[in-house]
Amino acid sequence: MEITASLVKELREKTGAGMMDTKKALVEAEGDMEKASEILRQKGIATADKKSGRVAAEGQVTALISADRKIGVLAEINCETDFVGKGDAFLAMVSEVAQQILEKAPADVPSLLAQPSVALAGHSVQEYVTDKIAAIKENLNIRRFVRFEVEGNGAVHSYIHTGGKVGVLIELKASKAETANHDTFKQLIKDLAMQIASAAPEFVDRNGIDPEVIAEETRVEMGKEDLANKPEEIRRKIVEGRVSKLMGQRCLIEQPFVKDPSQSVDDVIKARAAELGDTAVEVVRFTRYALGEGIEKKEVNFAEEVAAAARV
Repeated sequence: MEITASLVKELREKTGAGMMDTKKALVEAEGDMEKASEILRQKGIATADKKSGRVAAEGQVTALISADRKIGVLAEINCETDFVGKGDAFLAMVSEVAQQILEKAPADVPSLLAQPSVALAGHSVQEYVTDKIAAIKENLNIRRFVRFEVEGNGAVHSYIHTGGKVGVLIELKASKAETANHDTFKQLIKDLAMQIASAAPEFVDRNGIDPEVIAEETRVEMGKEDLANKPEEIRRKIVEGRVSKLMGQRCLIEQPFVKDPSQSVDDVIKARAAELGDTAVEVVRFTRYALGEGIEKKEVNFAEEVAAAARV
């Protein structure tokens, strides 16, 4: 029986096994789908479907910047264990996915997975990931990414901290083309990326804060016990001050500069802009990812993890 591409695809979707393993099983089973599935199970290969339901909260936050510093990518790609997250096979996948995003500019994760893979010709990114799951033998997940592309003058910069546990992508603009290539500008954007990694701001400035965020914080503060016995008008004034202070702490340009807390980030940007003779130097946007944030992790001790790996 001829082993067609459609037959291979059908078995891959059914078992989650890699492309070459699927084809070999079908050849051995002379095209019998059920027998080929059994062969894959016997070899311990048909496991990607089972692994896809397991929690993947380890991995890497990675970044990639184009040679001209006009396009930047920040992505979080997860696996199940820290051991795999530091391995060459997983790190190669991380690099290839970042390159895919940089070159092909997908809008979101679903559209990325549907794209033809740069790393595995003739297959989609989803099929590429499935192949990697079968090879690495852990659930793998492209969780999220952002892609910045500079319009006009300026540059993007990335910073990856603590072995891929925290990553930052930032875009800084200017009014003159030569500004972005000046050492002062390059040092400033580097310092700002490290500031974001360290101090974890949520917004560039107050203009970027959703009114609902302020409304929510106001509701929380209004309900605090220490204000319960104060007159309504006084309580509202105190809450307004508290919320304003809190919002300032969450805005990048209002934070104390980590390298010199006597200055605000805004002070530093303005001082560097004056040195450069460019009054339009300002932060356009940034994104900060912390590995696994928001994912409920299953606590497993080391002995259990080793035993689980031995059963794979």
